[in-house]
Amino acid sequence: MKQPDSIVKLINKFMRLGGVGLKTAQRYAYKVVEMTDEEASEFAEAIYDVKKNVRYCSECGNFSETDVCEICARRDKTVVCVVAQPKDVLAIEKSGAFTGVYHVLHGTISPLEGRTADDIRIKELLSRLGGVEEVIVATNPDVEGEATAMYIARLIKPLGVRVTRPAQGISMGSDIEYADEVTLSRAIETRTTL
Repeated sequence: MKQPDSIVKLINKFMRLGGVGLKTAQRYAYKVVEMTDEEASEFAEAIYDVKKNVRYCSECGNFSETDVCEICARRDKTVVCVVAQPKDVLAIEKSGAFTGVYHVLHGTISPLEGRTADDIRIKELLSRLGGVEEVIVATNPDVEGEATAMYIARLIKPLGVRVTRPAQGISMGSDIEYADEVTLSRAIETRTTL
């Protein structure tokens, strides 16, 4: 049986989201079909609003609805935690262990994918180091994350800024966003110098 074109189109749109396969996209599309007109309108409005209102913070690169995000506006700027993606900020914030500011790279160095240091926000990081005492490089403990951490450490150490890495609890090859709050809290608190 052929599905209506509108459902097929919606399924294809959902499949463009990271980590959404055919079956999940079908479930999402069927849920949308089952929504009331009001629910569907609110859903569409939420998508439109996020596209219209969310931008990158001009200081850290995290998602924000203002030019400077709430974290950059009110936190201690002597300690900067460098992460690969905005979702990593949320994971670390849930741990409650970090009170400084963030810097989102929007990627990691990955020669296999053709991504170099020039393709991520390392220059922006270097430009905001005035008054910074410590940089915590909290990229994922995988090959790309480690390469990025070592590259950043080589650039920053000669400037007299302490460079650390979250310590125990995050296993090699795992993603920070999936670590629980206790593990992340312990890793931030017991970070090691690079």
